[in-house]
Amino acid sequence: QVLLVESGGGLVQAGGSLRLSCAASLRTFSTYAMGWFRQAPGKDREFVATITWDGDRTYYADSVKGRFTISRDNAKDTVYLEMNSLKPEDTATYYCAADRAPYRRVVRTTPSNFGSWGQGTQVTVSS
Repeated sequence: QVLLVESGGGLVQAGGSLRLSCAASLRTFSTYAMGWFRQAPGKDREFVATITWDGDRTYYADSVKGRFTISRDNAKDTVYLEMNSLKPEDTATYYCAADRAPYRRVVRTTPSNFGSWGQGTQVTVSS
């Protein structure tokens, strides 16, 4: 069973920055694409960003493109989400997730394509 643990959330003013981390207890972490999703109260979980297993490709939701950066360190079994120029509408619980199968290179943005999830970390952006 894969265990994913997010950290780095918090309260920040609009225009500020946060860096989320997701540590994985997965021996073959380096073979799985990883994604970040978020969910605001009363809303569906939405895609934020994804990165291929080798870090070669990244893909972002239009709402965060140019402000957020996903990266990974396979030596540390960790994926990151650097968030800059934060807006109040970025307020949500952020979740990291691991792809259902290894070595897949097709970009996937729907939650059903990810098989393991962390418990989430809260990000609150004040105006």
